Amino acid sequence: MWNKIFSTLPSGQAFWKETRVFGYCMLAAGLGAAIGAHSWAAKPALQTVSAATYAPSGVESTFAPVVDKALPAVVNISSSKTSKTTQMMSPQMDPFFEQFFGQQFQGPHGNGGRQFSTPQRRTEHSLGSGVIVRSDGSLLTNNHVIDGATDITVTLGDKRELKAKLIGTDPKTDIAVLKVEASNLPTIAMADSAKARVGDVVLAMGNPFGLGQTVTMGIISAQGRTNLGIEDYEDFIQTDAPINPGNSGGALINARGELVGINTAILANNGGNQGVGFAVPVNLAHSVMTQVMEHGKVTRGYLGVVPETITPALAKAFHLDPSQHGALMGDVTADGPAGKAGIERGDVVEEVNGEQMAAANQLRMKISMMAPGTTASLKVLHDGSEKMVAVKLGELPGASTHATEHGENGGSNNALEGVTVDALNGQAAREMRIPSNVHGVVVTDVEQGSAAAEAGLRQGDVVMEVNRKPVASVSEFEHALHAASGGNVLLLVNRNGLTQFIAIQN
Repeated sequence: MWNKIFSTLPSGQAFWKETRVFGYCMLAAGLGAAIGAHSWAAKPALQTVSAATYAPSGVESTFAPVVDKALPAVVNISSSKTSKTTQMMSPQMDPFFEQFFGQQFQGPHGNGGRQFSTPQRRTEHSLGSGVIVRSDGSLLTNNHVIDGATDITVTLGDKRELKAKLIGTDPKTDIAVLKVEASNLPTIAMADSAKARVGDVVLAMGNPFGLGQTVTMGIISAQGRTNLGIEDYEDFIQTDAPINPGNSGGALINARGELVGINTAILANNGGNQGVGFAVPVNLAHSVMTQVMEHGKVTRGYLGVVPETITPALAKAFHLDPSQHGALMGDVTADGPAGKAGIERGDVVEEVNGEQMAAANQLRMKISMMAPGTTASLKVLHDGSEKMVAVKLGELPGASTHATEHGENGGSNNALEGVTVDALNGQAAREMRIPSNVHGVVVTDVEQGSAAAEAGLRQGDVVMEVNRKPVASVSEFEHALHAASGGNVLLLVNRNGLTQFIAIQN
């Protein structure tokens, strides 16, 4: 074996150079090992390093002082409601069940052809969290935590259980205000949630799964989350601080121990935390609480418009700059505050009281938080020119109109791919509650996956205009579509009595 190995080595001077280099390497390795051994001999085998050593300058290595201050103001809420149900019992029972229910449910002479209803009372229980914001016992929670409850119990941090009185709720923002009879209770100071920033460290406090007071940590992941379909008015703070069932109504606090938001919802496939949670900003919650406590209800400003977010397709259809901010007026109520002030359908509201509007929901939220009777200063883009418009806001009506979709077979299905329309006759208009002065064609079918469906066109919509030209019949609808250039179509549709623009890119 050795002969085989040495036969592969270089010979003569070349072999000496190779072995000399190898020798130097071995010498260096030996010296390094000796130095290393000396160093380890001179130091303890293990060293304890404080966690604070690795904390960035100015960052606390513990949030214990913040938690100690804020957690006593976070409470557990248990609510119950009793509902009546009717259970249908068949006289011809399986013998197994008959031994429990007996013979009293059988019909006359043992006739089993009848069923008997037995009234049942069922009690449903719910667990959640709340935040004491006033030392007199006033606290905030979510509406869905106590919705329909006949009995509400608040458990304080010191284990005291107190019956709570419901002061008022606002289902549109999912905020409720409760009151317990106590004094000198611990509270959490409110932050200005408008100043919270993405990346801020936050702590979520609440009662997950009924375990009791629990604290989790994360950051603010996003601000102003909307269009989630959770509430009517959405302006959520998104956080990755673990929020689980039972955390609803609890506190989201910043690193100073100030209340930033009220934990409200999670986005999850299995009901548990997935790192995407939402909280109502405390500014909004405080506004709701103030109105509920002072007026017994929440009143909102009313502009009388249906705003739309400017999508790239709408910007192109209206010849707007792609970076155009603001909300497009899809519909303007003629006798509403905006209509009386001269705002028209197709205008873009860019600013309200000097605050730039980025999208439709921001405009909606801004106006809703203003008191009826307030005069709002709006910067409006009209036909390419900007102007200032003063609008005296009305009060948002309490009732809402729900859709009644209607579909018929037949009509045109060639002019716009995947869309079938028919004439809007008197009967269809009555069934769909469309005013008699509305003219157009009714959409009877929209093919799933088509460009029109992706743009938001629905069965039952009434198309009033195509590329800003009125259409009153199927033939006019087809003619307007054939005249469209570039394959892009801008529709004005009436849905539930309100109009909006839909831009379709084929």
